[in-house]
Amino acid sequence: MDFIDVIKARTSVREYSEKQVEVEKITYLLECARLAPSYMNKQCWRFIVIKNKETIEQIAKTSVINRWLKTAPVLIIACADTTESGSNNSQEYYMTDVSIAFEHVILAATDVGLGTCWIGGFHEEKIKELLEVPKRIRIIALTPVGYPAGKKGITEQITKTLLKSNKRKTLDEIVHYEHW
Repeated sequence: MDFIDVIKARTSVREYSEKQVEVEKITYLLECARLAPSYMNKQCWRFIVIKNKETIEQIAKTSVINRWLKTAPVLIIACADTTESGSNNSQEYYMTDVSIAFEHVILAATDVGLGTCWIGGFHEEKIKELLEVPKRIRIIALTPVGYPAGKKGITEQITKTLLKSNKRKTLDEIVHYEHW
């Protein structure tokens, strides 16, 4: 698939089939993340890969809005070791670094036929406690990973309607040349 086709094909998937994700595909996603650029090449990202159904269900219960996560066969949690990053212009780069690496995961998953959904709304402290994540580590985002369910279920339909997530702004709305 051409790269732009991967980008166009990427969508937020909230319902997954029961088909298990191959270890080779998970390794591919993580290898793509490993190759991402970062602040001074410090590579502050860390990933927790969860396949245990009970653990995924416990994480799903930590936030009312994420109950649907329990259908995912795999959950990847993107974390940052804040001591392995830096700041510039009052911006902490660990957020940017992990976000770039995590987007590599999301696009790589799309490329190999897997569905994902970037999740930024979660209860960090509850998840850190559940997974015994050290204090210095920040959880930045989560994504379920799996094969999308065959048809769009009610969760997908409601979310798409509420978020109006299919509408994309035009280039004219987001790009300025030479000045604002």
